[in-house]
Amino acid sequence: MKIGELAQKTDLTTSKIRFYERIGLLTTVDRRSNGYRTYPPQAVLLLGLITTAQRAGFTLDEIRTLLPYDLQHWDHDALMDALTRKIADIEALQARLTQSKAHLLRLVEDIQARPEDMDCAANAHRVLTNVLAGPSDNLDITPDDVRLLDRTDRRQSVSRGRSKKAVPP
Repeated sequence: MKIGELAQKTDLTTSKIRFYERIGLLTTVDRRSNGYRTYPPQAVLLLGLITTAQRAGFTLDEIRTLLPYDLQHWDHDALMDALTRKIADIEALQARLTQSKAHLLRLVEDIQARPEDMDCAANAHRVLTNVLAGPSDNLDITPDDVRLLDRTDRRQSVSRGRSKKAVPP
């Protein structure tokens, strides 16, 4: 099938399909003498796997290491290890986010507890003093967490009505 048909079947843009080909995720591509790309039916499945893995939080590099060259020869143990690790990563992120949310809720509570006779600047000083004097919560949000949250936020934007095709690879 040609790239346009593959794009239609997978709800991906042709540029995203070419991108996956360029970075080595989509290797089942034949080039005709006229320069057109042709894809076998298994390309639909492969692109579905890539899309699903990305939605689950896997990076393109992680996906590349997991995908077999031939979809008939999966490394079961490596796949299970990767899935288990990703679940642990997500659980750790959820714990850190829960901790961050609790910290922010306490901060909001403290800001709202401003005495009526106190101006905003004095209240900010009071709140900062309380924050610095209080227990130091370990809010270790890592760059990987931010990337995972960014991918999650883009997926939520897509599900709220923006086109999937607007989401960059």
